[in-house]
Amino acid sequence: MGAYSPLPWAPDDIVDETYEKVLAPMIAEMAARGTPFVGLLYAGLALTDHGTRVIEFNARFGDPETQVLIPRLKTPLATLLYKAATDSLDDAVLEWRDDSAVTVVLAAPGYPDTPQVNGVITNIPKIADTKIFHAGTSQSGENLVSTGGRVMTVTGIGSDLTQARDRAYRAISQIELSGSFYRSDIALNASVAEKGN
Repeated sequence: MGAYSPLPWAPDDIVDETYEKVLAPMIAEMAARGTPFVGLLYAGLALTDHGTRVIEFNARFGDPETQVLIPRLKTPLATLLYKAATDSLDDAVLEWRDDSAVTVVLAAPGYPDTPQVNGVITNIPKIADTKIFHAGTSQSGENLVSTGGRVMTVTGIGSDLTQARDRAYRAISQIELSGSFYRSDIALNASVAEKGN
């Protein structure tokens, strides 16, 4: 469980194509039915040999996808949310940083079936160009404890995916939560391909 951005393997026109073939028709249909959509729309997609396929829509941020997008977003998020709420997105300009980001999810033991909770979490690092996003955590007295299956995500930011990936894994490897686990292959193929270019 994790995510990375940008996607060096994705076709150049993927954003425009997704908007034209998936999002715009869905938004138009909602408006035609008298229920226009206002807010944040997350489209979970799969790229297949037969084109883009929709897996899901959510009226919320994607998790963990958002954790790699927010650090790269140059345009203030609050400005974009305000423009969405006031129906003034037409003049919005999305600006992105050139950085890359990789996020890795730290999962509690037993996840996804029956995650163990109340595990004490220690040794959360403070490393430059990394961000820790808490999800299933809570303060219990003096201790930070796990409260859900996806405990936190660790995002590394760098000049390329290799650097971002190294930072994310260096940070997550220091966090102590007995029995916790995380995938070791997030952005691995993209990072290797990036090195080959």
